[in-house]
Amino acid sequence: MRLMRSLAVTLAVVLLTAAGARAQDVTLSVAVSLKGVTEELGHSFMAAHPGVTLRYNFGASGDLQKQIEAGAPIDVFLSAAQRQMDELERQNLIVSASRRAFARNVLTVVKPADSRIDIAKPADLLEARVGRIIIGSPKTVPAGQYAEESLRALGLWERLGPKIVFSENVRQALDYVARGEVDAGFVYTTDAATRAQGVKEAFRPPDDSYRPIVYPGAVVVASKQPVLGQAFLDLLGSPQGRTVLSRFGFQPPPAGAR
Repeated sequence: MRLMRSLAVTLAVVLLTAAGARAQDVTLSVAVSLKGVTEELGHSFMAAHPGVTLRYNFGASGDLQKQIEAGAPIDVFLSAAQRQMDELERQNLIVSASRRAFARNVLTVVKPADSRIDIAKPADLLEARVGRIIIGSPKTVPAGQYAEESLRALGLWERLGPKIVFSENVRQALDYVARGEVDAGFVYTTDAATRAQGVKEAFRPPDDSYRPIVYPGAVVVASKQPVLGQAFLDLLGSPQGRTVLSRFGFQPPPAGAR
């Protein structure tokens, strides 16, 4: 699995290098849970900056972090957790002055829309009728990190171990639930809203069982378009950006978060 992930990171770096060759290209590495927000704001950004093309690299925040560490030509990193941004900042791979928290999310547990299994609280996941539970891989997927943190705080992580399967990112976890391949999955409320016809919310883990889900963004030190990268971050934090984030279900970040 480590070899496959390493090869995937290497391939991503090669492809991004080839894609980022044009002078006015700006490459955004974006947590996949922000896909809709980023694409909508991207249309506005390109309209306001004629000749500029935004290129999107969506994935799990941990994988995106590894690509930046491997030298991928990224201009802006938008993470679904502070952990990945903290690690890049410690390595001096992001412009610290550009870093800002711009959104907050909430963890939820969903089940297939046609499920007849009663799952209304965390302890219900222990029921025999619940066969498989999917979460993002905690090593690279922030949603999985938060899910593990919550389940450990609730004393359920070890007991649910045999039922847990891992996904490569939060949207993949959502797809597994929507297709009925698992009985429950931990995702963000914003992701659940994108598949309203395929999944239904079972319950939300207690807020105090996991850290606040804060989304930070920053310009990458190696960026060849730092001014344009900063301009996109400014758009994200503008009234227009906040309106779009809110429409997709994101909340404002906690005061003082970065």
